[in-house]
Amino acid sequence: MTAPARARALHTRAGRNEFFGRALAHPIRTILIVYAATRLLAVLAMWVAATWFQTPAGVGHLDPGVGDILRLWDAQWYRRIAVDGYPLPLPRDGDTGEITYSAWAFFPLFPMIVRGLMALGLDFTVAAVALNLVLGAVGAVLIWAISRKAVHAAPQAHRDRLALLATCLWCLYPATGILVMPYSEPLALVLTAATILLVMDRRYWWAAAVVIPLGFTRAVAPAVGIVVLVHLVARMGGDLRRLRTEFRGQWAGLITLCMAVAVSAVSWPVVVGLRTGRATAFYEVQAVWGQRPEKGPFVQWLTWAWGLHGVFGIALVAGCLGAYVVLVAGRHGRWLPLEVRAWAYAYPLYLFAVVRPITSMWRFLVLDFPLAALVASVAMRTSTGGPIVGHWRRRVLMLALPLVVGMFWWTATLLTYVPWGASPP
Repeated sequence: MTAPARARALHTRAGRNEFFGRALAHPIRTILIVYAATRLLAVLAMWVAATWFQTPAGVGHLDPGVGDILRLWDAQWYRRIAVDGYPLPLPRDGDTGEITYSAWAFFPLFPMIVRGLMALGLDFTVAAVALNLVLGAVGAVLIWAISRKAVHAAPQAHRDRLALLATCLWCLYPATGILVMPYSEPLALVLTAATILLVMDRRYWWAAAVVIPLGFTRAVAPAVGIVVLVHLVARMGGDLRRLRTEFRGQWAGLITLCMAVAVSAVSWPVVVGLRTGRATAFYEVQAVWGQRPEKGPFVQWLTWAWGLHGVFGIALVAGCLGAYVVLVAGRHGRWLPLEVRAWAYAYPLYLFAVVRPITSMWRFLVLDFPLAALVASVAMRTSTGGPIVGHWRRRVLMLALPLVVGMFWWTATLLTYVPWGASPP
């Protein structure tokens, strides 16, 4: 069948069913095609942002382009690390003597891998973007592999279809434009998803080996620890007497995994302390950017909400968190494996507990891939979480269009840089 004939066939129910049947029969190919198409869309959004929204003052010349967008924000810090390493002694403000902004706030694994690619003669931006495009594709396939597993999940006859759609919707999440940038999100996604998948497959030694480098990529090990804990409880079925029989022959790997998660949670702060000679150096540099975990969990968000709208602001934040928790626990979340639901709880709640209110939250939520699975279920199934509805394609289209608009909005609003006032991506 020729290409025009295929296009005409999509106007018929039979043609659409055949098209989606082929997509479902070759899920990895479908995911990679959707991933590639959405990356092109992200680059187009960057071109639009560079052409019509990026001020020349933010890039230092009169003709901003996509290359300038790729080099903004945290990409500059990762470039410094890849090229020059970390500064010693710990940088301080020349006037006040206080600890100031420095590369020590950024985790080392991503820029070190890029440095290895640069040894082949590649420019930093080229090496970083090429690496992230590959990692993003791997991450998308891992999201699909996790979502389609039926372990510790409610029965779902259309699991494969939901998993495929969830992955495609994740590719359209507005902040996934960051997968084209020299940022650490793609590497963190691959390591996080691989760890969760290995835990679900009970391959604890491999999970331990993957979670250690995660500690040098992003500070998400505490949330991964919750996933491991929930997995163990699920295997025991709530009966402590099953500890001896359920984990026979796996205790060494399991204990190693738990230790690896603990090490991963503190590894980079400890290394920073040892290298700089100041035990709290990592947290002090983070504090320059406004991170204040010592104030207590959720305090910065509640303070921000109170200052913005008083009691109504706090009620709004609490309501959003509560609605999310109910959505994960409800009928649209039960088709997901328990470990995935644990991540859906642990990661965003961990973010709200320790990260200050900042526009970068949109980017951080790229790792909350279960959210796409929840949206896929809402789009495809009845309000009671029942069978697939006949008009699910129209529902998905209605979701996809605002997501595409959101990608352009996110890119034009947050990826661009204005020296006198801008919000970080």
